[in-house]
Amino acid sequence: MAATNIVWISTHDINPHMGAYADIWPAADQPSTPRLDALAREGVRFGSAFAAAPVCAPSRSAIMTGCYPNAIGTMHMRTKAVPPPEVRLFSEYFREAGYYTTNNWFTDFQVQTPPTAFDDCSSTAHWRNRPAGAPFFASFHSLITHESRVYGDELYAAATAELTDEERSDPAEVPLPPYHPDTDAFRQAWARYFDLITAMDRWVGGILDQLDEDGLSDDTLVVFWSDHGASFPRAKRWATEAGLRVPLIARWPGRLAAGTARDEVVQMLDLAPTMLRAAGIPVPGHMHGRPLFDETGTPLPAGPYAFGARDRMDAQEDAVRTVRDQRFRYVLNLHPDRSGMQYNYYPDHLATWADMRRLVHEEGQRLSLGRAPDILTDLQRSLVAAGRPAEELYDLHDDPHETRNLAGDPDYRDVKQRLREALEQWRADHGDLGVLPENELLEQWRPGGIPRTTAAPHVSVADGTLSATCETPGASIAWTVDPPHSGPFPPLSEIEQQSGSPEPDGRRWHLYSAPIPVPADGPVWVGAWRLGYAASEHVQIEPELVVSGQEAS
Repeated sequence: MAATNIVWISTHDINPHMGAYADIWPAADQPSTPRLDALAREGVRFGSAFAAAPVCAPSRSAIMTGCYPNAIGTMHMRTKAVPPPEVRLFSEYFREAGYYTTNNWFTDFQVQTPPTAFDDCSSTAHWRNRPAGAPFFASFHSLITHESRVYGDELYAAATAELTDEERSDPAEVPLPPYHPDTDAFRQAWARYFDLITAMDRWVGGILDQLDEDGLSDDTLVVFWSDHGASFPRAKRWATEAGLRVPLIARWPGRLAAGTARDEVVQMLDLAPTMLRAAGIPVPGHMHGRPLFDETGTPLPAGPYAFGARDRMDAQEDAVRTVRDQRFRYVLNLHPDRSGMQYNYYPDHLATWADMRRLVHEEGQRLSLGRAPDILTDLQRSLVAAGRPAEELYDLHDDPHETRNLAGDPDYRDVKQRLREALEQWRADHGDLGVLPENELLEQWRPGGIPRTTAAPHVSVADGTLSATCETPGASIAWTVDPPHSGPFPPLSEIEQQSGSPEPDGRRWHLYSAPIPVPADGPVWVGAWRLGYAASEHVQIEPELVVSGQEAS
């Protein structure tokens, strides 16, 4: 059987607002999404897929490692974690198996992305650049639906420039969830959000068209997903249904039955082991996710629960843990005395956040006049309340917007106890680094603020074959024949630095997984990288060492 090609198409900050989810998600059919709807008809729609965190960096770390962020230290928004030594960005397993792996271009995996992770991680990365005949794992990440496009006038205009007037949503007509006040700011934001999803659908179509043009559609597993929920108060940054529930669609002609709807609970961190299993690559035992189907496309059982967490959001300190089964969501607020909408510099400058603050201020003015506040509903006011319940429980079948907390209802005592115990067991099984003081965690990772350095690889050459090892546990090794470049290279932007984009060096690094033949007519450089550590020094092998069979270290 030929190796399976895989294409990931991901977007930011959306719930399942697309026609394919019209039967299971409120207002799903508001944007026009013909290409994604067709993709779902041609493959599998996962109706209850959940992110590990309601914000991009922790969520994407889970997707790229197959591990819960709280277990490996990637739970805060943002950080530079030092995961356990067995944890790797899972694209390396594809490289080891001979795949050409690309990432275009967004990272945000909570670690500095090493050159061992991808053959190409750039804005031009594409399967079309692969060596002839090589299978590929190619990922594409769109910022079209990111919250910056919802609230930034110029960014929104650029992202939706090709939409017709008929494709645009009328702010006066958009449906609002009951936890949002009916104001111009919220209506405009929701209308823009729907427009951006329509624009994103066109972008998805362009990638699918390229697969068709290259004659690859029938031989490629395509997966579409979002990193977490929509960019509104009580969604993004909140460990709620709207914060964690995302679209997930997979198409694999001849293997995944077209038009299938799988509505059991699945986790986005299931993606890494699923891709490996689909490609026939062994799934590492340390991964927490489960494969959702095998190399023949046969469905595999998902776990009974989806777990999620909210931790520090920029400078906003919080800790929330949640578990979801097929019907109910249980929430444990570890700091019930804190507001779910503490001041946060970046989102507090967004129109919807500012509008919530304005309305709260106006209610305060009513109190100053001896009048009861009546601008917001109790549900809307709960977003900005000074505290919240220690426990929450919602029946998502009957109450999809999570408006009625059933935690104190005796009729649901058994449900709450079952989910509470499942959450406690999850935390006990995997650990919960999010409850540690972050300064202590940082000191463990980088004593005195200084990163540990990956040991230089030990390299030996015999009979024209290069072998390399590294004494640092968890280190990956790579080699190149490209000489060092003096640069200069354009400096990484602030967001690229924060999200851990690769440091440019102008060289093509090949992942080392077994001894390799080396050319005798030029130097070879070998380096090692461990996630969260500084890179090793590079070992240079000169032509005369290749000929004589000497060692270098």
